[in-house]
Amino acid sequence: MQARIQRRYKFNRFAVLVALAIPVAAHSQVVGLNGGSSLQASPASQNESSAPAVTTLPAVNVSGVQETATGPVIGYRATRSSTATKTDTSLAETLQAVTVVTRDQIVDQGATNLQDALTYAAGVRSDAYGLDSRTDSVLVRGASPDVYIDGLRQANDYYTSAARPDPFTLERIEVLRGPAAMSYGQGSTGGVVNLVSKRPQAEFQGEVGVQLGNFGRKQLQADVTGPLTEDKQWLYRLVAVARNADTQVDYVKDDRTLIAPSLTWKPNGVTSLTLQGLYQRDRTGSTSQFLPWAGMLTPNVNGMIPTSRFIGEPGDRYDTDRQSLGYLFEHQLNDNWTFRQNFRYAVNEVDYFTHYADSFSTDPSTGLPGGWAIDPVNQRLIGRYADDSITKVKIATIDQHLQAKLQTGPLQHDLLAGLDYTRYQRDRQSGFGMDTIDVYAPVYGNGVVATLADDPQSVQRQIGLYLQDQIKIGKNWIVSAGLRHDRVNNALAGSEDEESRATTKRVGVMYLLENGWSPYVSYSESFTPVAGTNAYDQRFKPVRGEQIEGGVKYMPVNGHSQFTAAIWKIDEKNKSTTDPSNPLNQIQVGQTKNRGVELEWKASITPTIDVLAHYNYTDLDEQLDEVPRHQAAAWGKWRFSIGGVSGFALGAGARYMSSFRDGVAPTTPSVTLLDALLSWDTMNWRYALNVNNLTDKVYNATCLSRGDCWYGARRSAVLTATYKF
Repeated sequence: MQARIQRRYKFNRFAVLVALAIPVAAHSQVVGLNGGSSLQASPASQNESSAPAVTTLPAVNVSGVQETATGPVIGYRATRSSTATKTDTSLAETLQAVTVVTRDQIVDQGATNLQDALTYAAGVRSDAYGLDSRTDSVLVRGASPDVYIDGLRQANDYYTSAARPDPFTLERIEVLRGPAAMSYGQGSTGGVVNLVSKRPQAEFQGEVGVQLGNFGRKQLQADVTGPLTEDKQWLYRLVAVARNADTQVDYVKDDRTLIAPSLTWKPNGVTSLTLQGLYQRDRTGSTSQFLPWAGMLTPNVNGMIPTSRFIGEPGDRYDTDRQSLGYLFEHQLNDNWTFRQNFRYAVNEVDYFTHYADSFSTDPSTGLPGGWAIDPVNQRLIGRYADDSITKVKIATIDQHLQAKLQTGPLQHDLLAGLDYTRYQRDRQSGFGMDTIDVYAPVYGNGVVATLADDPQSVQRQIGLYLQDQIKIGKNWIVSAGLRHDRVNNALAGSEDEESRATTKRVGVMYLLENGWSPYVSYSESFTPVAGTNAYDQRFKPVRGEQIEGGVKYMPVNGHSQFTAAIWKIDEKNKSTTDPSNPLNQIQVGQTKNRGVELEWKASITPTIDVLAHYNYTDLDEQLDEVPRHQAAAWGKWRFSIGGVSGFALGAGARYMSSFRDGVAPTTPSVTLLDALLSWDTMNWRYALNVNNLTDKVYNATCLSRGDCWYGARRSAVLTATYKF
């Protein structure tokens, strides 16, 4: 025990010393450096809302505004991103596939959660586990991505401590497809979903809106920003949401209270400090009932189970409280060197009490899960688990780096050197019980009350050092290379500490053609430490992944369209999958090989028509499955006038998913879903009706080999009225 305490002390002391040393060293090393390429501060973007070409909206000055990697974008086509490189880089010169979902796209498509917002993003399976009120179940290239907010890791411990982000608080959503360990350290081969928060703007603007929808949805939302002082050294922003709603599942609500203030200080043209706060209170339950194949997908003598069926108890809950406080700091040291430091401390508290079906036990009539183990003849009575937990997660993350723009002969360098550190602590009480319930005629009030007991405290510390250089050779060639070393310590009270170390890299090359085409090839890696043991008391090994990606981008300067094509191959070692002999256990397989193709297109066909479309082909290793081989989606928006009255718009979208099968599970059928928009913008008002799953199609999003199926979302209709000022 004493040795473990000493190791922890040394680890923390090392992290703190390095964190404090970097800004001091940075300042001392750059004094007196002159010449080279110039680093110009981008003007603050001043327009957030969409500006249709055929209508007159509130006057907003966008003259001379240059797009940045974190600022507003007009329309659906962003041109810059920082998620892949941690620098403000043109998407046309980024050597991995990146999709940016802009604020205008989020608004036009009526996204009410992260899954909705990623529905039309290339390479993404946005409803991997159907309708889930607890968390956003997203897959990228067949794996769960890591979610970041403003480049800092989001606290997320599966379903026991997740707090869902609200799209109304976001400026954009960026999806980096494929391994990203060189930039972010531990993570999956799925890559990164980076949520970029709304930030204070230099010009006063705001909006207040109300939403009404089916399932009793009532929401108020407000967003106000502007300068606090005449010299615009101090800027503010306040975003707030209040919602009262139900869901398609009986007894499961979807209530939220949220406030997100931010304050920016710009004492001069080279220094910026933004303070960010968040308080979010969600009161919901679990729409996921874990119901069996028979009655969800395959026949049941009693018919199909309704999508509204709830087999828990009316007092079930998934109540979350999240508070966070952080800052984004940037200081331009001279014409070449810039220092940045970002920090956030967050606390998630989750009170989770749920009942769900035992679809995992073997049905004696079939010898497989997914049936009715205790009632195989009548197929009505099913075992019901009671799972109770109270979890508190604290996560502190700091990321700091120096960026240098230098020139050595014909080589233009964009150099980045940094250090990040994360401490993640989880304290939890949990309890478990089991009873039975009639799925087709549930009687409530007889549920098991689980007895809570303390789980061992879990603490993870990660520190990483990284170095990256983006080199432009002449006008046409770009070479990018990066190297990172991570050290991860997992401490579980009462057990021996587990420590993992990994060195990861990323390299790539691109050729820029003058007509806007940019072919590229890149190599990247991932690693994920896996703490604990499986059901057989076998310690998990770290998961390692390698990706080779080749593609081409078409992003002409001042063009009206963007196109990206990527072909990828991922090899992964020690990937976890369901144990065939124990559906509730996870085992690690030796090696898996996955591959795929992604096509993405965004364009303004005319001044009044915007479109976007994508196609994904994903060929996963037979040991994994869970992902359809083919996915496609297309969305278009047309702005028009009626009788001389301008500002109207129609939007329509279609989403397709091919059939697929997970192991011994029955085949999940293919499905095509339709979405629609009707809106009208006036001088100060916007009225919009968004309908997702327009035909109200009942479908299964997935059926798993362990025995359960998950319904997709039924039709959602939301009417929004927004006043802008």
